[in-house]
Amino acid sequence: MTVPSDQDRSEEAGLPAPPADGPGLFGDAGPPPAPVTPDAAPAAPYRVLARKYRPTTFDDLIGQETTVRILRNAFALGRVAHAFMLTGVRGVGKTTTARIIARALNCTGPDGKGGPTADPCGVCPNCVAILADRHPDVLEMDAASRTGVDDVREIIEATRFRPMQGRMKVFIIDEVHMLSRNAFNALLKTLEEPPAQVTFIFATTELRKVPVTVLSRCQTFALRRVPQVELAAHFDRVAQAEHVRFSPDALSLIARAADGSVRDGLSLLDQAIAQGTLDGEGGTDAAPIGVDLVAGMLGLADRGLVFDLLDAVLEGRPDRALAITADVYVRGGDLGVMLGDVLELVHTVSRIKAIPALRNNPELPEAERERGAALAERVPVPVLGRTWQMLLKGLSEVEQAPDRRQAAEMVLIRLCYVADLPPPGDLVRRMLGQDAQAAPLRVSEPAGDGGGAATPAAPAPPTTSGNPNGGGGVRMVANGGMRVETTPQPAPRTGKVAETAPMPDPVAPPRTWREAVAFVSGRDAMLHGHLRHATHLVSFAPPLIEIRIERNSLPGLARRLETVLREGTGDPAWQVRLSEEEGEATLAEQGAEIIQLHRAAAQAHPLVQAAMQVFPTARLGEVTDHALDDYGLPPEEMAAGNLAPDLEFAPLDADLVEEDDLDSDDFA
Repeated sequence: MTVPSDQDRSEEAGLPAPPADGPGLFGDAGPPPAPVTPDAAPAAPYRVLARKYRPTTFDDLIGQETTVRILRNAFALGRVAHAFMLTGVRGVGKTTTARIIARALNCTGPDGKGGPTADPCGVCPNCVAILADRHPDVLEMDAASRTGVDDVREIIEATRFRPMQGRMKVFIIDEVHMLSRNAFNALLKTLEEPPAQVTFIFATTELRKVPVTVLSRCQTFALRRVPQVELAAHFDRVAQAEHVRFSPDALSLIARAADGSVRDGLSLLDQAIAQGTLDGEGGTDAAPIGVDLVAGMLGLADRGLVFDLLDAVLEGRPDRALAITADVYVRGGDLGVMLGDVLELVHTVSRIKAIPALRNNPELPEAERERGAALAERVPVPVLGRTWQMLLKGLSEVEQAPDRRQAAEMVLIRLCYVADLPPPGDLVRRMLGQDAQAAPLRVSEPAGDGGGAATPAAPAPPTTSGNPNGGGGVRMVANGGMRVETTPQPAPRTGKVAETAPMPDPVAPPRTWREAVAFVSGRDAMLHGHLRHATHLVSFAPPLIEIRIERNSLPGLARRLETVLREGTGDPAWQVRLSEEEGEATLAEQGAEIIQLHRAAAQAHPLVQAAMQVFPTARLGEVTDHALDDYGLPPEEMAAGNLAPDLEFAPLDADLVEEDDLDSDDFA
């Protein structure tokens, strides 16, 4: 049955036919659709470079030579593990390596008779299906979205069935550290003894979050960051395959921004190609894509401007520094990012200064090698360290400030105005009226007078352990205090043990009152505290001890001390008697007196007095003598001598030594 058209009906009624493209009954129908030619095919969707150039064999992996060598040897020897743990930063090839292992396990070769191999053919049905992500026996799971026990139970159930198409069932679990604790526990037994046809491959960026019980059941491979030189060479090969040209500096900048990640670098390269080719650069007959275009794309300042900014800061020229930042701001750059570039440049210059061989390192761009080496020649390490610390603090201020530009400029202004400040060593020499002397100054103090006038002595050569005559050394420390370092005299060979040294025999009887108090410290903490702070020694004649106890002290202290001595030494002859005589000061009082003597000696030193005159509101911090024992007293061999030993300043150019770095054996 044929339905008549509008034109046929119009002719039958004697009416003029409507135009072919005129409006229809229900409005304008629009122009007729274009005819579809049989040979027209839809355009293939664009694949980004990170997917297009994803490695398909072990030979394609870059920067992972150690991992590739181990895996090749394992396949050659037939010692392929049943579980792998691949770790590393994002974009270094963890999932790619897992897929290559899956193909290597299931490859059957072009003839269909091959076995597991480290060089999969890429043409057999298994290789083709795995490359197309449609192999039924290679299952990938994202642990970031499937973290529960039920998801792991599905995997465990799937391990009970034999492979449908391939030789091995391969379970690739990405971001495995996101699994819950119960999910990990549910997987442990299957992971330890999986079926012969099952292989697990885990990938994670947070290895420390994976339980050790899981790690112990896997072979762990740490995929390292790809060096910048290898990244730049790889990006050059990809650009040539895409018929795009880049300048070497532009590729180096992309490789540096990638931070060891191949995927991140290819994404940046893809973006640079899109921007450069639209601007008329990068083509076969056009100029290569330059570093300026890449720097603008990344939001980075020109590397030359970063050097100019650092030069202006180190020369103390705030007008020049602010002019550079204004130029970067107008061009749309982020001043916080630029401060980060300056911070990185300071680190590079410091490394060049510490390791001169880096000046010829091909991994460094030409600008860093030339201008960085020139900066390293003329800028001392203290200035670089001070600049690093101020920039590091300034970056946090920029992140917290309401206006990033204002905060960044204030940081640069501060850096410019401290550029002409002398290093601390030069400042101390100026206060002392010395131009270039760095020898230690020694002053002598009277035996019982901590506040007497100090007399400068002749400069002495620096020593490694303070005063060779048993004196102390005063050293400025970073927290604003001062440190008194005393070298004790060697103990005479009489068998007497210093109270700060550990007892060679736990049952050896104490020979002095201080040894008796130390003997109690490891046995009765409360008794030890009262002996140190509230007990005055009247006489010590072993096995008889006479003491005076302050009021409100520990009840039964004498009997308690007597019991500890008898049980600890095994000698029942020990006796402790109470006395009404005054006796000596407590050990705590004696230690406080020694500290006050050292403090007075430090305050009287010419260097400290000169510093107080320059900084009148300054206060002397804690003065520490590392030769004193736990009670703040010198070794008993020195107790009869000068309680306020000579003070010695360390050389002005000497390195500071932290308290934790001191060897206690040197002061035993």
